[in-house]
Amino acid sequence: MSTFRFQKPNAAICFGKKSEFRDTAATERTPTISPSFIVLDGLLGLGSKPPLRDPILAACRETNRLRREQGAYVFAIDLPSGLDGDTGAADQDCVVADFTVTIGAAKQGLVADDALNFVGRLAVVSLPELSLPDTEETVTCHASLQEVMRRRQFNAFKNQFGRVGVVAGSRGFAGAATMCAFGALRGGAGLVEVFVPENIYDIVAAAAPFESMVKPIKTYAKLHDEAVDAWAIGPGLGKAHAKEITALVQQNEKPMVVDADALNVLSGQVNVLKSCRGPRLLTPHPGEMKRLAGDQKIPRADIARKFTTEFPVTLLLKGSRTIVAEGGKRISYNTTGNPGMATGGMGDILTGVCAALIGQKLSLFDSARVAAWVCGRSAEVALFNNGASEQSLLPRDVLEHLGRAFRDLHRSAI
Repeated sequence: MSTFRFQKPNAAICFGKKSEFRDTAATERTPTISPSFIVLDGLLGLGSKPPLRDPILAACRETNRLRREQGAYVFAIDLPSGLDGDTGAADQDCVVADFTVTIGAAKQGLVADDALNFVGRLAVVSLPELSLPDTEETVTCHASLQEVMRRRQFNAFKNQFGRVGVVAGSRGFAGAATMCAFGALRGGAGLVEVFVPENIYDIVAAAAPFESMVKPIKTYAKLHDEAVDAWAIGPGLGKAHAKEITALVQQNEKPMVVDADALNVLSGQVNVLKSCRGPRLLTPHPGEMKRLAGDQKIPRADIARKFTTEFPVTLLLKGSRTIVAEGGKRISYNTTGNPGMATGGMGDILTGVCAALIGQKLSLFDSARVAAWVCGRSAEVALFNNGASEQSLLPRDVLEHLGRAFRDLHRSAI
């Protein structure tokens, strides 16, 4: 099913010799299809607005039926038909796309909160010769990240890539420390030290990557003297040592990724963030963000913008379209990932990767953007190239494919 004509021989070369192309009327009901069937939605352009009308309405309904009942993959060109490109408002029969490819730049409606389930995975095909006005928001794609992720020199050595200190884990949550350590190592850290309470040392030491150093501690107060380049603090930490954790976040001068229970500890005393001695990257999920900033009935981007205006921190607000914000910079939307990432442990890996990139001298803002992109990309590789599903995807699958995701930063991946 297509809404435009194309050269079938050339398309067959692109998609593989076994591809079959079928041209049908836009309003015609399509018979049973193969599991790999792809619907290209190019019915309406960026200037269109709801409501939908026949015959376009009938075509949109048929497209959604093929996706819902027969498992077709839907690729939208510029935007899903039925979506308002300016506001993100959608007709009730708007095409539900798995993948939206837009040219030049993403319109505001494509990243609106209410548009997420219609847009799906968003890719921007850049046109370098196209002159675009500056905006308050941008979409992260591989091309923009290539500028900050340079290839390593041949004479590199481990001390150039940062010593990361992981402060994570507690009784019942030892796995969080392990996952964070793996994330830091896969993120390229030169050295990783894991500081855990004595009562879980044996468990973490047995499960942690051999390449890391696991150290038991009696009190977090002594960590101020550790010679690290970046901290990852919070995953599985619990609240038993809230006062010591607060002091570490506030007083340590080194860059720090603050996640999970460290965020929960701060939620009742958020003004501590105004007096931190070092740079801080906060990585909350929606529930943690609500505890930090209150239950605000405004778009996620506005929540992030408001928070980073009030507090001198970098914010990575997790979600289906992860947002990275920092005072004085444009809001950045991540474009990679899939629903399979909605499972425990993914955030622990992300925290480790963020800290590793900070240790490699990337800014907190760029570290957050790169980490979100590669973790999401790794999840995509696991699904589409290695047999995982949205139901079966595990954090360890993301760890396994982070290498491919980093390579894709230097290729033509979208």
